[in-house]
Amino acid sequence: MTPTPAGTRAGQAPESAATGTRASRKFAERNWAGGSFAWLWLIVVMVPLYWLVITSFKTQANYFITNPLKPPSEFTFENYQLVIESDFVRYFMNSVIVTVGAVLPATLISFMAAYAVVRGAGNRFLQGVNGIFLIGLAIPLQAVVIPVYLIIIKMELYNTLQAIILPSIAFAIPLSVLVLANFIRDVPKELFESMRMDGATEWGTMWRLAFPLTRPALVTVVIYNAVGIWNGYLLPLILTQSPEKATIPLALASFQTQFGVNVPAVAASVTLTTVPIVLLYAIGRRQLVSGLTAGFSK
Repeated sequence: MTPTPAGTRAGQAPESAATGTRASRKFAERNWAGGSFAWLWLIVVMVPLYWLVITSFKTQANYFITNPLKPPSEFTFENYQLVIESDFVRYFMNSVIVTVGAVLPATLISFMAAYAVVRGAGNRFLQGVNGIFLIGLAIPLQAVVIPVYLIIIKMELYNTLQAIILPSIAFAIPLSVLVLANFIRDVPKELFESMRMDGATEWGTMWRLAFPLTRPALVTVVIYNAVGIWNGYLLPLILTQSPEKATIPLALASFQTQFGVNVPAVAASVTLTTVPIVLLYAIGRRQLVSGLTAGFSK
């Protein structure tokens, strides 16, 4: 029998060797190329944001004589004051009304449509409706902007916020139905059968079972549509005329014309525009990622 060294218990050496082997294997399996690319992409994304924020606190004179990436020696809020005094609050509220007024109805309609498509898998009518939704994914907004403009004129909604909200709802539904339907398919059928055995109707099953379980997908749809509608430029440009109905993207274009070469003022307006979207993403980040991965798991 081989003696065990003093201070060492039997079996410790093999266990340490196995632990070292697992650690070295884990180290070797790391995706160093992917990690390096991720850090490089993070730098590419953060540098413009950093430039945008520090430029918004510079004066116009200091911006042209200092390094663009160097923080200002003296921070000033004159640019933000100038932007707010230029009716930025009104433009901001218009964007909030359009975004909320389009995202909430689009999400509810898409959820109910996705539930009907999944639960009525053998219904030809519902399958045809689902095919129409899929066709809608292939139609860009630019291709139908003239028919949309004529419809809005016929409905006497031109130069109103409703003129932006209604087409935004229509173009948000196809992708939302696709994401939500794929997520609802992942819900075990046994849960639906148990709800039916308990006497629940389809309406009750949809709201009491499917709706809570699809919360990650709903957050994904809300964030994606909110970003697209908040940054939308073509519909407000075509369907509105007066400055009182302008949204933030149109306001940014007018700021560039109004301030000329006053880059810090434009940077301040863009910073204020970006804050709501960043906060929305930060709040729903976890469910956004889980909704994307689970929604396209099949």
